[in-house]
Amino acid sequence: MDFVFDGMRAWRSVRRAAIGVTFGLAFGATASLSALAASPRANAKAPGKPPIMSTPKAFCDEMAQRLPNVSNGLCARAQLGLTNAKSVLGQPLFQRDVVSPNAHLRVLVIGGIHGDELSSTALVLNWIGAAQETPSNIHWRFVPLVNPDGMLLAKPTRTNARGVDLNRNFPTPSWDKEAPAYWSQRTKNDPRRYPGPKPLSEPESRWLHDEMDQWKPNLIVSVHAPYGVLDFDGPTVAPQRLGRLYLDQVGIFPGSLGNYGGVHKKVPVVTIELQSALRTPQEAEIRQMWLDLLRWTAERLGAN
Repeated sequence: MDFVFDGMRAWRSVRRAAIGVTFGLAFGATASLSALAASPRANAKAPGKPPIMSTPKAFCDEMAQRLPNVSNGLCARAQLGLTNAKSVLGQPLFQRDVVSPNAHLRVLVIGGIHGDELSSTALVLNWIGAAQETPSNIHWRFVPLVNPDGMLLAKPTRTNARGVDLNRNFPTPSWDKEAPAYWSQRTKNDPRRYPGPKPLSEPESRWLHDEMDQWKPNLIVSVHAPYGVLDFDGPTVAPQRLGRLYLDQVGIFPGSLGNYGGVHKKVPVVTIELQSALRTPQEAEIRQMWLDLLRWTAERLGAN
């Protein structure tokens, strides 16, 4: 299968290749799933494991020590609640719903699907406060940390506790053929991008998949770092910018949330790539990104 992209400037092509976001070669012979399952995993377990964050307070205590520009008070004001999801190591996932009285759109905002992108979780926690302060006809659902096992390691990892890149584990069409081939041929078996032995092999990605099926969001916003761009997949007109991040649609990957949600489920997926995994934007920039997102949802999705 060929994936063709139009009119990219040379410097953009170089940058995209450097961050592994071009998807322009035909797949050759595919790696077998048995060989893939036997391949080395990314994160050999560190000695011991962190305590289970069984309550929102425990979560906030931990996040205040780890995340940039997140205080215990800011996290506590988010008023997080437990979901029915748990990670591989038994860490619960937390969420907060902010519901406007006349809400007619559902928007799911997630952070920390890659555990080493700490700023993404920090941004989502900051945006919970913004959602409470800014009127909108939206039912927001915020999940600040999808991959707690990766983030809670002494040295956080992109992958989860089984070494799976959760953002390559969604059931895009022909996953069995395309995901192993992309991993072996395009990433050279990069353990940080291991897609797993099969789609939805991980409890974290299964929960997000089920949330999409059951809650049926009209928009998904997935926060990442550190490439400093705005990406989009879906059937509507993309936002051109959020704050200082400008649209740079960089292609699709087998098994990614943007591919699964935006391309195949026709649910718009806005992917935010912050400029740093370890630093959040300034408060004014966080606010401007939020206002730009609200403006776009009003113009393109009818959130007004």
